[in-house]
Amino acid sequence: MRVALDALGGDHGPAPNLQGAASALRGLPDLTVVAVGEPGTLEPHLASAELDADRFEVVPCVGSVGMDEKPTVALREKPECSLAVMWKLLAEKQVDAVVSAGNTGAVVAAGLRTRQFLKPVKRPGIAVPLPTSAGRSVLMDCGANPHAKPEHLFQYGVIGAVYAREILGIERPRIGTLNIGSEEGKGNELVGETHELFKSAGSLPGEYVGYVEGRGIYHGEADVTVCEGFVGNVVLKVSEGFAQYLLRAVGEGLVGAGVLGPEDAMKTVGGVGRRFAYQATGGAPLLGVDGACLIAHGSSDGDAIANAIKAAAEMVSKDVNGQIVAALGG
Repeated sequence: MRVALDALGGDHGPAPNLQGAASALRGLPDLTVVAVGEPGTLEPHLASAELDADRFEVVPCVGSVGMDEKPTVALREKPECSLAVMWKLLAEKQVDAVVSAGNTGAVVAAGLRTRQFLKPVKRPGIAVPLPTSAGRSVLMDCGANPHAKPEHLFQYGVIGAVYAREILGIERPRIGTLNIGSEEGKGNELVGETHELFKSAGSLPGEYVGYVEGRGIYHGEADVTVCEGFVGNVVLKVSEGFAQYLLRAVGEGLVGAGVLGPEDAMKTVGGVGRRFAYQATGGAPLLGVDGACLIAHGSSDGDAIANAIKAAAEMVSKDVNGQIVAALGG
């Protein structure tokens, strides 16, 4: 199995990417990592990463897309950047999967430019695994498609259910449409038409449970919650910010009340925080493309990158794409 890694992506440069690659190689004996980067930039970090030379390759590129750059402009001005070369390798079937901790918009835009979609898929979407009181669930889409149509959201439910079943181990995922209320007639035209598509579907890789309100996501009311990318991205960012605030406030409260000392409070809060940590899942898959794509957090360390590579490899080994195509009748 061959996974292309954007070695220049992320907030911290090549070091954590190469460390993650080395860790993934140690854990997966059939893996080859193809690092896309500028050889001169990568060279100082290669020795310390202790990479297996027999299963590690470097493919050169010219530059990268910065976190603060506008994706479409950057990709037009940098046609040989790391993201463009990474996706080219996937389109040419030289690799089975791609992984990047770079600019999320640019990762998606570079992938959409290849038009390497699975045959039945109208638009790919970003699926983010979230912790809930009932286990893990999937929120989709979280930013790839901010102008979704009802058929896109319907496909996201099917695609997300396949992912939840095969990767999260949920035997029969419950699919819900994110809405401002759970009653019939609530919401806008988009969610109403999506709701009707699910209700009239002949078969699904799961069970449609209707509308889900925002608070229902973390109550585990659905295993897959679908929404347009603009809404999903807002939900995700608000959730991240609130989790950080709440954990900090709880820690300060425990110390202030004299219940725990600073060190013990940090350990307690840290243990809870790990339920929300992106490092464990590695990143969010862009589902619907011909190949596996994992978008890692920009602040990813070596462990997060290793887990992202492993997650991409798992999607390939379990033929998630083949099952998506079958579920969509392609």
